[in-house]
Amino acid sequence: MNGAVQQEPAYVIHRRPWRESSLLVDLFTLNHGRISLIARGASGPRSPLKAQLQPFQPLLVDWRGRSDLKTLIQLEVRQAAALHQTRALYSGLYLNELLQRVLPVADSHPMLFASYIDSLQALSALPAEGDVEPVLRTFERAFASALGYDFAWDYATDVEQAVQEQGDYGYDPAQGIVSAGNPEACLRSIPGSTLQALAAGDLSSDQPRRTAKRVMRVLIDYLLQGKPLHSRTLFNGTVSSSGRKP
Repeated sequence: MNGAVQQEPAYVIHRRPWRESSLLVDLFTLNHGRISLIARGASGPRSPLKAQLQPFQPLLVDWRGRSDLKTLIQLEVRQAAALHQTRALYSGLYLNELLQRVLPVADSHPMLFASYIDSLQALSALPAEGDVEPVLRTFERAFASALGYDFAWDYATDVEQAVQEQGDYGYDPAQGIVSAGNPEACLRSIPGSTLQALAAGDLSSDQPRRTAKRVMRVLIDYLLQGKPLHSRTLFNGTVSSSGRKP
């Protein structure tokens, strides 16, 4: 079969009806990145595919086709990490929407694929009202790195100097951490001590936590180019036990 792929590890990140009885499915795959395929007859009353082609469900997928739109041949369902808690589920939907809305078609990102699996497993292990933010920030950094927007928390790129504890800094999506006076900075007045804490992996203290969230929000909005994220609407109605929205 021309353009045939077999036993490709994949996750469903989005699906929608296609014609009378089929589904148009977006997959995030290990070796082929984001792809779209038609699952013919998947909405039919006797087809098991509708139940199998679910978000967060790990699959081994066979497809064929040389165009951007493939045709599903068959699939094998693997054991899934269940997202039982509401905040974990909404977080997973956020990850899926990032991949579906921003990731270029057919770009292979095996490290991001591994990060996605790790994130789903971490979310599935969260207790009720568990803290999703470290999981989200970690995935966002992996996502940014895959798209070429990685940066070091403790290095100001415009002046090519390490961040100083008593210094004041800014953030620009195209440059990363920058000096306080950089005219391109989208965020300003970021303490050097906070950036050093983030460089050391501190996502639990209040100031580093809030700073990481602000920086990654600016970066994600930059990558979206003004497009809204529907998963943020879900988050807006979800408040953690600490009173903070994710």
